[in-house]
Amino acid sequence: MTVQAVTPILNVSSIADSLAWFVKLGWRHGFIWGEGTPTFGSVQTDGAEIFLCVGAQGSRGTIMPKSPGDDVTDGVWMSWWVKDHAAVDAMHALALSHGMTVTWPPTDEPWGVREFHLRHPDGHMFRVGSGTKTGEDCA
Repeated sequence: MTVQAVTPILNVSSIADSLAWFVKLGWRHGFIWGEGTPTFGSVQTDGAEIFLCVGAQGSRGTIMPKSPGDDVTDGVWMSWWVKDHAAVDAMHALALSHGMTVTWPPTDEPWGVREFHLRHPDGHMFRVGSGTKTGEDCA
């Protein structure tokens, strides 16, 4: 079996709010479906797409912090691979500039990845990272 692509589907509370959140990070609108208030849509970036669904197809995360900044959530965890460690740091700075919830700062992890953790308002967690070796691209 050969899988040609994987498209995650996130359960969100609002298509419009989620689209706006992703756009702040450089993603662009994909499709929007549903008359009146949309119930399904997507965001895209070069080579990646995430579907967004209101009230179905999975569950939203329940943020269960023990203290401010905890990574504890039962939402979806997803890794976003970027070009290099400079891109990790730039995405981190962009997220902070928009007041987004960063639960783990950019860190060179012992498994060879520089990453930070970014929480979506509906409790999903994104690990934004890149390989730590010069020229290594994890995408």
